[in-house]
Amino acid sequence: MNRRSVIAALTLGAAAGTASCAASGRRTGGPDALIPGGGPVPGFDEASGKFILPALPYDVAALEPHIDAQTMTIHHTRHHQGYVDGLNRAITELAHARDRADFALIKHWSREVSFHGGGHLNHTLFWLGMAPAGRGGGGQPEGALARAIDRDFGSFDRFKAHFAAAANAVEGGGWAWLTHEPASGQLLIVQMEKQQDMVPPGWKPILGIDVWEHAYYLKYQNRRAEYISAFFNIINWQRAGAIFSE
Repeated sequence: MNRRSVIAALTLGAAAGTASCAASGRRTGGPDALIPGGGPVPGFDEASGKFILPALPYDVAALEPHIDAQTMTIHHTRHHQGYVDGLNRAITELAHARDRADFALIKHWSREVSFHGGGHLNHTLFWLGMAPAGRGGGGQPEGALARAIDRDFGSFDRFKAHFAAAANAVEGGGWAWLTHEPASGQLLIVQMEKQQDMVPPGWKPILGIDVWEHAYYLKYQNRRAEYISAFFNIINWQRAGAIFSE
């Protein structure tokens, strides 16, 4: 399996259990490299045939005081970079295992592709899902997404309570996602274990929060609920609404 095959196969079923992504044209990891539901894979450079770290769409200090600059720097350049490096290595090793028909290693490296690919895509969505408070971040959704939230949760406040409770209850490392389930048309909040487990394929990611400790521990220590509350001040509802409406 080469990288082009992985691009064709890799979906947010490994990352957020959601929409397929496919490469089309060269991308160098800028903030517009992701189009959920189809379009270029984020953080992939077709010229080199490798996944790369996408640039942040804002300065590392732009989300202060809700997420501090040190956390953003470490989270982006070390943790996210680690998933990118792990994905590139896993794809290479999986190809070698297939060439040797080593089925034990095929199983191992397939799992590594899923885990690291999920981490890469989850984090790319996470960065794009936030914006500085008062400059695109915070407030409430508008338009079709706002109406869908009222329909499926009863009110925006009830959605917030549900989303916060789901995120706070994730055991160990993982994520909480607001997703759109295509068969029923409903908005559903789901928990994700690690980077890829427990989210059904085909569900579109609207909004996600990383609740691995590395996302908040420097500032909030063990106060995950406080971090989740602060996250609502920097949600990029305009982008979330655009993803929902596409």
